[in-house]
Amino acid sequence: MLKKEYPIEDRWVSYELHPETPPAGMLLSERFAGRDLAPFYAQLRARGDELGLVFKEQTLLSNSRMALQASEYARDRGFYDAFHENMFRAYLSQAKDIGDPQVIAAVAEASGLDGEATLESVRDERYAPRLTNALREGRQLGLTGIPLFVINGKYKVVGAQPAEIFRHFLEKMK
Repeated sequence: MLKKEYPIEDRWVSYELHPETPPAGMLLSERFAGRDLAPFYAQLRARGDELGLVFKEQTLLSNSRMALQASEYARDRGFYDAFHENMFRAYLSQAKDIGDPQVIAAVAEASGLDGEATLESVRDERYAPRLTNALREGRQLGLTGIPLFVINGKYKVVGAQPAEIFRHFLEKMK
């Protein structure tokens, strides 16, 4: 079971927030029809500015399943941190379609992995059970957005939040 091998409290979890997204992705304007995403992007850019990260406005909600399976391949080879960071930048800073196998292979290679071997691990779906287990665990936790931080097993911080939110919870734990 995923929980024993990879306790959710102790690691970043590859989590598919929108598993219903079609394989080719979909326009954000369709997925969130009638919603004004400008405040979301304003907050995201503000959090990014605090950390020196650039967030580009997205038009496409990529299907992340292949990228997440590739991240598990990277994890097993000791390249998870590099892969995760490079995939994050590809999607959020460069607005690339992370559901595109060519983007996944390029990110894998930039992270020190063999691009074709990474894609083979995605094609054979050997990491699909991990994503399924993570989805189940996330639902049990009530995960509604990412990132999700669970502090001391009882406090949840959802989304890109300012540092003072974390300070508040850490103060409560004293």
